[in-house]
Amino acid sequence: MTWLSLGLALFLGIHLTQALAPRWRQARIATLGPLGWKAFYSVVALIGLVLIVWGYSLARQQPAVLWPALRGMNHAAATLMLVAMVLMAAVYVPRNHIKARLQHPMTLSVKVWAFAHLIANNTAADLMLFGSFLVWSILVFRAARRRPAPAVAAPTAAGTVATVVLGVALWAAFAFWLHAAWLGIAPLGR
Repeated sequence: MTWLSLGLALFLGIHLTQALAPRWRQARIATLGPLGWKAFYSVVALIGLVLIVWGYSLARQQPAVLWPALRGMNHAAATLMLVAMVLMAAVYVPRNHIKARLQHPMTLSVKVWAFAHLIANNTAADLMLFGSFLVWSILVFRAARRRPAPAVAAPTAAGTVATVVLGVALWAAFAFWLHAAWLGIAPLGR
C-alpha cells in the first residue's frame, strides 16, 4: 500500500494547498508564475493519480479485509452515488439551483462518493483510499465556505432539470456499465 499512500499524499496534498497552505501556494505562484504553477500542480496531481490507481490495483490483489461485508450497503451506496452524480453534474450545467444553493457541489460530490464507497467496501485499501478522499473533501469544503461565495448566474428551472437529468444519466452509465468495464466490479451485481 506504499504506492497508494504516496499517490494519495501527492494528489490530495497538492489539492489541499489552497485550503491549508494558501500563503505557500501564493509564494509558488509568485515564483513560478500562474502558468508555471498550473503546470507544476498538474504534473504533481497526475503523478499522484497514476500512483493511486496503480497502488489501489496492487492492494486489491491481496485485500486485507477489516470487517465483514454489511448487508444492503451496496444498495445504499448506489443510492448515494445517484446523489453524488447529480452534484457532479451541477458543477458543469450552467444556471442550476443546486450549484447556486450549495456553492461547492464538486467537493460535496466527492464527499458523498467517498462515503458511499466506504460503507460498501471493507478492506484496508478501501479505507485508505475512500477515507482519505472523505477527509480531504471535508477540509476543502470547510475552507471554501470561509471564503466569499463565488458569483453564479441566476438559476433557472431548465438548468436544474438538465442537471438532474445529466446526473441520473451519469449514474446509470456508471452503475450499469462503466464501473464494471473500468474496474471489473458491477456495483449492482449484474
